[in-house]
Amino acid sequence: MKAIFYLTLSAALVLFAGFAPAQTGDAPLAEAEVMREPVPPAVVSSAVAAVAKLGEEVVLGRYQVAVDRMNPMWKERAAKRMGGMAALEKQLEGVAAQMVQQGISMISFKPQGEPRPYEVSPGKKVVKENGQEVEKLAYTKWMVLVPTVTKFRILREGNPKPLVIESTGYQVAIADKGANDWTFIDGAGLTTNDLRSLFITLPPDLELPPVGKR
Repeated sequence: MKAIFYLTLSAALVLFAGFAPAQTGDAPLAEAEVMREPVPPAVVSSAVAAVAKLGEEVVLGRYQVAVDRMNPMWKERAAKRMGGMAALEKQLEGVAAQMVQQGISMISFKPQGEPRPYEVSPGKKVVKENGQEVEKLAYTKWMVLVPTVTKFRILREGNPKPLVIESTGYQVAIADKGANDWTFIDGAGLTTNDLRSLFITLPPDLELPPVGKR
C-alpha cells in the first residue's frame, strides 16, 4: 500500500519520473541574450483552467486523457526508459485497473494555490528595430507551475470506513505562446534538475511547489 500515498493526478506516471536528466531541451544561453515579455494574466488563467479540466476528466476515470496530454518531451523520455512508446502506453493503461484492485478511487482534483509562470524554449523571432526587420532570440513557450490538491478514497479490507488521503502536488503546464494548447508534467517525483534538463534557461533559484500528503 505504500505506493498509494504517492498517487497524484496521473498516478503511475510517477513511476517513470526517476530517470537521470539529459540535455535534450533548451540550449545554454546567456539570460541577457533572450527577449522577455510580460506574462498576460489570461495565459495563467488558461493554464489553471486546463489543469482543472484535466483533473475533471481523470476523476471521471478517463485516465487516458492524462497520458494523451503528457508533455511530449517528457513522455518521450519515459518511453525510452520503458523500451518504447508502446510499452509505456501499455503500462499506463493498467493504472485504472490497479487502483480498483487496491480499493482506491479519486474523489477530487483541483488547482489550489498561486500559479507561477515562466518563459522557456528560446527560438528565433523577427522584430522591427529602427524600421528594419531583425532576428532576435525570444522565448517561444509558456511554462506554468500550477499547485493542486487531490483527494483519494481507499477502501481497506475488514474496515467499513474508507480512508481519505489528501495529496498536495502540482502540474507543470506547458504551451506554445499564442496557442494555449497545454500539455503537462506531473510534479510527483519531479526535481528542478529534471525541469532544467528540458528548459535550461529556468532561473537558478527556481523553487518547485510542495508535494505531500495527509
